[in-house]
Amino acid sequence: MKKWTVQDVMTHNVVTVRFRTSYHDIVNVMAARGVSAVPVIDDMDRVLGVVSEADLLLKIEYGSEDAPRFFSWGTRRKEQAKAHGATAAELMSTPAVTVQPTASLTSAAKLLDHEHVKRLPVVNQLGRLVGIVSRRDLLSVYLRPDQTIREDIAEDVLRRVLQLDVTDVQVDVADGIAALTGTVDRKSTVQIAVHLTRAVPGVIDVVDHLSFAYDDTVVSATTGL
Repeated sequence: MKKWTVQDVMTHNVVTVRFRTSYHDIVNVMAARGVSAVPVIDDMDRVLGVVSEADLLLKIEYGSEDAPRFFSWGTRRKEQAKAHGATAAELMSTPAVTVQPTASLTSAAKLLDHEHVKRLPVVNQLGRLVGIVSRRDLLSVYLRPDQTIREDIAEDVLRRVLQLDVTDVQVDVADGIAALTGTVDRKSTVQIAVHLTRAVPGVIDVVDHLSFAYDDTVVSATTGL
């Protein structure tokens, strides 16, 4: 059964800037391309950092402050330094939080949440940029057509993995919610079918209407089997 990874949902045509790109040019690029952040890359396409709208807005937030910078410390001092930055090298957040194209969608989502970022540059094993994945990209898996999801469940879960006759188990998908109806031989088969169906990309929830001939999950009190 195919498991979707970052490379299945990421944006391949990434808007980037170079180490020495000016503040003015960064603003122009982001406005022209309709993006809220850009990776900063070197001449080998390796990711050095990321400049976001939040980094650029620090110039407005701190631009009118007259207090000497040496009166600040910690995060505030770093933000003031960025507010005076004129190039990508001075404005970017570094090191960039990146992910590999083969990473699962679950791990990418956890990384976004843990690092409190909205997007992740996608890099290959050499650290070179190959794409970018955002929160919206990860959610796009739930836009898959119901019919496509139903076919994946019937073919990959029921037929290939569980080797069930699709006439015995019916699959219906509506708005991403999969309903399984029918009869199988064992209770463990029901559990596996529900578990694997839930893992199909685009499935929001599973409604279990399956019945079984006998319960093979109960341990015998006499035999211990």
